[in-house]
Amino acid sequence: MKICVSSLGNEKGAMMDSRFGRCPYFAIYDTETKTYEFIENSGVTASGGAGIAAGQQVVNKGVEVLITGFLGPNAMKVLMGGKVKPYHGKGGTIEEEIKLYEEGKLEIIENAGPAHFGMGK
Repeated sequence: MKICVSSLGNEKGAMMDSRFGRCPYFAIYDTETKTYEFIENSGVTASGGAGIAAGQQVVNKGVEVLITGFLGPNAMKVLMGGKVKPYHGKGGTIEEEIKLYEEGKLEIIENAGPAHFGMGK
């Protein structure tokens, strides 16, 4: 299974970014190989539709679980369509967030936040 965490950096000790569409990186952890892949978020520089672009990028990577802070309605639609389950992270490091998920300590995101929540942050 692949777990994605919205990230402020491109290493496993980096902090989770509470923004999804505008986070700089995605940390993708493969639970089978125990390896990380870090990719730049293509939505971060978008003038509009950042959540859609970011959501499609995550879906295209075969991610099954997303750990982030907030999701706008458009990102939520893309992720749900791609069968990605979103969870609220606690704001720790990438490694800490994945451990919390594996221990069942994160809550699923059931409702999208307002559109454009992460802009300008």
